Amino acid sequence: MSSVKKKTEPFYMKSSSNQKTSAEIINEARMSVRILNTKRPLTPREDERKLFGSTSTRTSDSRPPSSFSLHARSFDLPDSRPVSAKRLSPLENKPQLPLAIENEIDTPLPLPKPPVDPVKIKKVSNARARLFKATSQGALPTIMKPEELIKTLNSEPSLAKCHTSNVSEENVFNKVWLHDACLPVPNQVENANFAIEDASLKSEEKAISKLRGRTTSQFPEDRNITGSEILTGSANGSKTNDGESESETQYWNSVIMPILQDLESLQNGNDVEYLCDCCARLHCALEQGNLLGRKCKRRTTVLRILFKLIDIGSDQLNLHLSKLIFALSVTGNNLLNVCKLVFKISRSENNDILFQQNTITDSLLSLFNTEDPLSISEALLYCLGALKFISGNTVLLKDLLNKDTTEILITTTLRNLADLPQSRPRFLGSGAFPALCTVLDQHVNDKDICTNISRLFSKLSCYNECCAAISECSDCYRLFLALLKKHQKKQDLVVRIVFTLGNLTSKNNDAREQFFKQEASIDTLLELFYTYYKMDLNSQVPCATGEKPFCGQKHPSEIEDVLIKLIRVLANLSIHPTVGRTLAVNSTCVELLIHILEYKSIDECEELVINAAATINNLSYYGECDSQIRKNYLHIAELLLHLLMKNNMEGILEAARVFGNLSQYKEIRDFIVEKKVYKFMIALLDSKNQDVCFSACGVLINLTVDNDKRTILNEEGGVKKLIDCLKDFGPTDWQLASLVCKTLWNYSERITGAEVSFGEEEAQSLLQLLTTYLEEEFALQYITDEDLRHVHKACWEKDFMPVAQQLVKRIQTLYTFLEPLSSPS
Repeated sequence: MSSVKKKTEPFYMKSSSNQKTSAEIINEARMSVRILNTKRPLTPREDERKLFGSTSTRTSDSRPPSSFSLHARSFDLPDSRPVSAKRLSPLENKPQLPLAIENEIDTPLPLPKPPVDPVKIKKVSNARARLFKATSQGALPTIMKPEELIKTLNSEPSLAKCHTSNVSEENVFNKVWLHDACLPVPNQVENANFAIEDASLKSEEKAISKLRGRTTSQFPEDRNITGSEILTGSANGSKTNDGESESETQYWNSVIMPILQDLESLQNGNDVEYLCDCCARLHCALEQGNLLGRKCKRRTTVLRILFKLIDIGSDQLNLHLSKLIFALSVTGNNLLNVCKLVFKISRSENNDILFQQNTITDSLLSLFNTEDPLSISEALLYCLGALKFISGNTVLLKDLLNKDTTEILITTTLRNLADLPQSRPRFLGSGAFPALCTVLDQHVNDKDICTNISRLFSKLSCYNECCAAISECSDCYRLFLALLKKHQKKQDLVVRIVFTLGNLTSKNNDAREQFFKQEASIDTLLELFYTYYKMDLNSQVPCATGEKPFCGQKHPSEIEDVLIKLIRVLANLSIHPTVGRTLAVNSTCVELLIHILEYKSIDECEELVINAAATINNLSYYGECDSQIRKNYLHIAELLLHLLMKNNMEGILEAARVFGNLSQYKEIRDFIVEKKVYKFMIALLDSKNQDVCFSACGVLINLTVDNDKRTILNEEGGVKKLIDCLKDFGPTDWQLASLVCKTLWNYSERITGAEVSFGEEEAQSLLQLLTTYLEEEFALQYITDEDLRHVHKACWEKDFMPVAQQLVKRIQTLYTFLEPLSSPS
């Protein structure tokens, strides 16, 4: 023949076209690198609700206790007094007695002469605990007899006026108590702080009884003071309390006092339901009378009764009491104790129903609006603990969501809120992610805070919009790397950070690039890889002599879980060409991946082994001369062969993918033939799985490049299986159909007759299939979605049509008895 035939080239050669179509991009991605997915780290639910979980790094001496007991005596009464408008001036070198907190007392009592003995002065002027003890035992000297005291009181007009006016029970207690003891007190009276204790109340009651028996000038001889008179302040005949208008006093006597009397009469706790109802009525009455907060003049009386009811020990009642105490704006020790009380109740899941029936969460959330959070930091801690516990309940969680708690950066509660789909738009719209990054930056040394925020990120990064929003936080990558360096061996923190990084880099090439540009980003990951690889290696328990190794899949250990998530990050980063080439030439990276395949069995930890193989597959795409994959490809091939021998389809598929890339090298193709690996590939064509068939065809097409290896397709019915694969998947996967045609094209090169290469039956079947598939109407009839139809058509035109047309011509030329078919229009 005079004309020179154009030399045919095997179809594994790369296209020389500079401009890539969408079909080429899809095909290239499919045949080379892939992202890896994995499960989100599981935070096991603790059997018992605790303020600090079992994984907390805080020592017991550096954190508030989670277990404690609370009683009425735990609360301080002076906190509940209305603040005096006038401060008493300190006296130099003279003891001062707090006769009353109210302003009406301008003339002090003539002071009794203090004890001369300085030792006795020292004994009685220190701790209040000693004050209670000394007084209850009656050991302190009595300087003035009660009769003399009453006489003195009556002789002073201003004091007599004071004692004939209404005073609160609290003030009566303090006056009798302090005059009876005759103790020197601190100069600043307003700083005195006396706790209500059972012993002190009994002593005070004794003092009142004593006074009743001896003060005939004040009370009729045969008249007893009733509880209602103390509540109303009417024991001395006065109808109004100091500072109260007549209308306020009338409201107190007619509305508030009956409820308080009911509460006092049932302090033995016989009817908890009725007490709860009384608390609800009292709250409503105080609110209607504008007496909530610190506005109530007799707030002390209300709080004293509420505190005593706590000793009943009913969680239902205590929740109602707590709501009332919060509403009365307690501060200091009382605020801390009421937060402790709510926290204690919230620790039991059985009490969740009580929180659903009560609006106490409003009171808890209101604490975060305080002007100085540091001043109540411990109270806020118990408040956060309570919110954390109740947020585990779905109903209460939705209630918290409706109260806009996303604006309150409560990391443990936000983590539970992240589970609700309706909360995610609020996270996106409230600027929560930059704020969380700021918190991380400020608390990088606090493992607990960092762990809670990392849990939140790991949850939300599973959702596309949230993942994109996190990736746009420019500081997040620097912070994540800083945490990985700082807390390298804190597994529960590390595993969530690398899981989040895996999500960020799975679909976003910009995220891969931003992470790579951070200082020492790859070195940090590889150092972490080496650390956990060594930890896992050292944790391996050697089998005893004669003992069979454990066979069977088990749940990944904590160390294995870190390795799984970390290797996934490397695999996802390698999709970026610059990062992929950097990792491919990094000997530490490749060696660690190879070590995983060497010592870890897929029967032991499937996901870890598959992730390591997939990462090697991604890196094998970059075939530069200095590639560490290329330098170690024979050793890798040996390890992959062991993987093919396992009864694990995921492992076999991953090994086939790596062989598909490595079979570009002749030494690997020789290895495949020598070790009979090709038989595995031919057998995989029967799998009826598109991805498995695609990977197997990738190996076979490279094998048929060598003339001496083409005949292997005659073994195991390879040609027939390829045609069956084309028949099964052709109309729905034109990339796979193209790969089958390329394999058959390489196989049929330099043969003299189609029946010799294909067999007559196979040749006719193949020709009929190709002719049908080359009709556009048939080719696109299975795709109804317009967007997918466009991509499908591009793959059909770019990938399948050229090779299918050439293959049809070759078969027609070899089969002289067949009439040539015209090319489809």
